[in-house]
Amino acid sequence: MDTYTSFFSIFRLYKNSISLNLDDVYWYRFVLSFPPHLVREYLKRFGINSRHRVLDPFCGAGTTIVECKKLGIPAVGIEANPLAHFVAQVKIDWSPDPDELIQHSEYVAERARAQLEADGIEDDPLFPSMQRADAIRNLRTLEPDVMHLLLKNSISPLPLHKVLVLLDTLKTYADQRFERHQRLALAKALPNAIGNLHFGPEVGVGPAKPDTPVIAAWLEGVATIARDLRHLRHLNHTEAMICHADARSIGDVLEPASIDAVITSPPYPNEKDYTRTTRLESVLLGFIRSKSDLRALKHHLIRSNTRNVYTSDDDDQWIAHHPHIQHLADVIESRRRELGKTSGFERLYARVTRLYFGGMARHLAQLRTVLRPGAQLAYVVGDQASYFRVMIQTGALLADIARQLGYDLVGIDLFRTRIATATRMQLREEIVVLRWPG
Repeated sequence: MDTYTSFFSIFRLYKNSISLNLDDVYWYRFVLSFPPHLVREYLKRFGINSRHRVLDPFCGAGTTIVECKKLGIPAVGIEANPLAHFVAQVKIDWSPDPDELIQHSEYVAERARAQLEADGIEDDPLFPSMQRADAIRNLRTLEPDVMHLLLKNSISPLPLHKVLVLLDTLKTYADQRFERHQRLALAKALPNAIGNLHFGPEVGVGPAKPDTPVIAAWLEGVATIARDLRHLRHLNHTEAMICHADARSIGDVLEPASIDAVITSPPYPNEKDYTRTTRLESVLLGFIRSKSDLRALKHHLIRSNTRNVYTSDDDDQWIAHHPHIQHLADVIESRRRELGKTSGFERLYARVTRLYFGGMARHLAQLRTVLRPGAQLAYVVGDQASYFRVMIQTGALLADIARQLGYDLVGIDLFRTRIATATRMQLREEIVVLRWPG
């Protein structure tokens, strides 16, 4: 029995032996996702059941929609990031037969391994780095313009070659029943198991992996999906959908008065470029192919950091007469001048603060058209001190904006506290609870 036959045997035992993790469909999660139990707590608190419809307008990897579908509650998500939209769509598709998914994935793995061996490259999970010297000199790679979209050294040349071979093999032997789930399994493996990324407060590049098993990492993700599908297929009847759209233009994609509850976590106002967190997967899976693709994506996001601010942005008009936000932006600008900070990014801190809260005001204004009278809302947000250590009390400011737009403020619940990495300040994460009276 060769190494790969042995691995497939272990693979089958693995996927049959683990029971469902009820806390999540752990097929892919963003580092900044909120926990599934929080969704369940507020669904219960709001008294939401199968007669209602839930919205997550910043749905990310789809945690809210997944939890609703598990409970038989109709739900819809809005997501502007194409990779996140893809992830969330796949995570709510529980139709594939798990045994056939495993069988087809094993076949693809064997074909990809055969291609690598023909190229003089091994992808042995037990003995990596056993490669022929001539093969290393002829590795596949991306076009230079596409490579420049990636964080430098986020994936090493040999693992990149293996990923490209696997992607080509998936395309050659594609089965529409399984293709999306197989691609999602690769998306999950790319950042950590295959790539060189690490995640703290920010995404960064860690020690390079000159070589690492790619096919085995991908099959492990497939095994996780197949395992969960065994438990979830009977729940697939509940309505769930993900719209690829801008959360500031919800009225364009949802029918009026169709939503009973909102549970979500929008971006926080800070210097985290959320497109960098998923850049490796987005580029390799083809969701971002050029700088223009990246720019188009950023145009549809809330302006939460200086890397996606554009000259034509005008969301700040929505809070032009909000004294607290104007004062906050003025304080940030005054601090910049006091400190003598003159970089292009630092000069944008005050503007991005206005644009962020203006974008959230625009979102909340649009949202009113799709809410039913009495709709209940929970927004998970966090205080920030990224801009010259000026405290931004995000929850309190969003609550004030919501009140001005006609929402009732039910309360602001403490979710947790955290210590800011740079300043060691204690920051609150809160749930702003609102009600739409109609």
